[in-house]
Amino acid sequence: MNNASIKSARLERVRKVLSDGKPHSTWEIMRRGKVAAVSACVAELRCLGARIDCQLRIEGPERRRIFYYTMTKGPRQDG
Repeated sequence: MNNASIKSARLERVRKVLSDGKPHSTWEIMRRGKVAAVSACVAELRCLGARIDCQLRIEGPERRRIFYYTMTKGPRQDG
């Protein structure tokens, strides 16, 4: 996979959202990180050494499928 450098503004915004170690929904990452392709950003951060877990939750009476991402280890800063 070709991934951006950690110096990428897009990846830095997503890293910042996830840096608190708490679960964040795809929607929240999109909104706060100002990105559209959350799964691609997560994949790129993983290529740079980040450990990011993904959990599917079924929520609400509509039984919506919502993905939550939690970063347990940040990416290398030399990427």
